[in-house]
Amino acid sequence: MPDVGEGLTEAEILKWYVQPGDTVTDGQVVCEVETAKAAVELPIPFDGTVHELLFPEGTTVDVGQVIISVNVGGGAAPAAPEAPAAVEAPEPVAAPVAEPVTEAEPEGRQPVLVGYGVSASSTKRRARKASAAEPAQVAAPAAPAPVVPEQLNGRGPVAGRPLAKPPVRKLAKDLGVDLATVTPTGPDGVITRDDVHRAAAPVAAPVVESVPVAEAPAPVAAAVPAQAPAVSSDARETRIPIKGVRKATAAAMVGSAFTAPHVTEFITFDITRTMKLVEELKSDKDMAGLRVNPLLIIAKAVLVAAKRNPDINASWDEAAQEIVLKHYVNLGIAAATPRGLIVPNIKDAHAQTLPELSRSLSELVATAREGKTTPAAMQGGTFTITNVGVFGVDTGTPILNPGESAILAVGAIKLQPWVHKGKVKPRQVTTLALSFDHRLVDGELGSKFLADVAAILEEPKRLITWA
Repeated sequence: MPDVGEGLTEAEILKWYVQPGDTVTDGQVVCEVETAKAAVELPIPFDGTVHELLFPEGTTVDVGQVIISVNVGGGAAPAAPEAPAAVEAPEPVAAPVAEPVTEAEPEGRQPVLVGYGVSASSTKRRARKASAAEPAQVAAPAAPAPVVPEQLNGRGPVAGRPLAKPPVRKLAKDLGVDLATVTPTGPDGVITRDDVHRAAAPVAAPVVESVPVAEAPAPVAAAVPAQAPAVSSDARETRIPIKGVRKATAAAMVGSAFTAPHVTEFITFDITRTMKLVEELKSDKDMAGLRVNPLLIIAKAVLVAAKRNPDINASWDEAAQEIVLKHYVNLGIAAATPRGLIVPNIKDAHAQTLPELSRSLSELVATAREGKTTPAAMQGGTFTITNVGVFGVDTGTPILNPGESAILAVGAIKLQPWVHKGKVKPRQVTTLALSFDHRLVDGELGSKFLADVAAILEEPKRLITWA
């Protein structure tokens, strides 16, 4: 099981796409796993035949455990050998799968790197002394053992193969980058995600990922299997295991709530002109084929207000005792899924035009519906929007996404009596709530930012005059 989320300790196997005896090729997706951050598809880095699946679907497996073995020698998969009795394994394995007797066990071995097979070596393992009860096993020749791909277990790198984790390989494939041409900067010559982006910079646009929650009756639901509940014997209770995204979210929210001193401010205002702008943009030729909704304009208003109040887009570095001002905005959109709350973000949203922002939101809606939101899409956010209005809720007091200084809750937009030009008229009204970390955002800054967002949505022409 590889660490597909850079620091995760376990993942649940959601679905196997192969079975023993199936032929696989380098890069083929063999299973889908759910981490504490997202559902991720795992590719295989070899050509061969599946020998054994070590864990069934629904099993939570620690990072580093063997989950699949593949015979790369060609032909049908061999029968499971009796190697555990004849070979001294260097470390415990999760299931009785043999490893080649000739597999290397060099001194001072480097840390395991996912994505590779067994290193070539002339060194042989010392055979274990046989007990009186197993003379036949010692005398018998070692059966050909399947190679366990290091990408899903791992021993060391294959000679001549660039070192990179599966998510980095997939990123390189998506961006059309040949890993052999990339200069690695990671430990032990490992190619990182940043290395791939640098190599792709001249020809590829930044990866844009987010999941909007707009006018739909409920937030986007990712198409992944829901956690199977365990029903109590008297059928009066249902117990749902706390794992995956739900577990990670719970820990993050508790940490955020009790680390950052939250302050929440509210503003209620007339959003009628923005609603009219939304209708006009739907028929604008420059927005043809793009999704236009209130969330799009609210997101743009947040970006303009952040430019006017740059200190709102920051983070608190406790270890360094520094406030880190971000000169870019990775705009997160909170979305509820069957696996729990996720917050993907649009990378460099501040640099996008309104059509580009609409396109980014739409692309990630599709990604979320397919259950393909990646861990990378949920990392590096700087500011978050959560739309509780889709539930008909007027407002809320949102908890900060860890590592960010502020989060904006958007309430329901309702037709209400409002004083407009000296007369009471029916107008579209909504409430925004801004929660912020009072260690780095004081009342003045938080109030100015919130007031600017509301002012833009009251008079959307300010998107032009203030931009």
